[in-house]
Amino acid sequence: MPDHLHVFFGMRPNQSLSDLMQDIKGSSSRWINDQKFVKGRFEWQEGYGAFSYSKSQAPSVIAYVQNQELQHRKKSFLEEYREFLTKFGIDYDDRYIFKAVE
Repeated sequence: MPDHLHVFFGMRPNQSLSDLMQDIKGSSSRWINDQKFVKGRFEWQEGYGAFSYSKSQAPSVIAYVQNQELQHRKKSFLEEYREFLTKFGIDYDDRYIFKAVE
């Protein structure tokens, strides 16, 4: 997708999500910039969203990620993200929600 990325992965119980996301975002930014995939300098927006699922839900989550292009024909990323926050009972402030890519 041009404005976001879904990643589904398993973690060890002693692994820090924030450290993992810092590694993913930092490494991918360097790679994108080294390969010159975009004009100018590529940077991820601040923050990320993370949601946990049980192992039994893995097949449906994987199918969802594989078909995200179809999903986003029905609703935008921002609509979907707000739905996830509501579904998972996460209070949020619109000032801190991802900004649309222009």
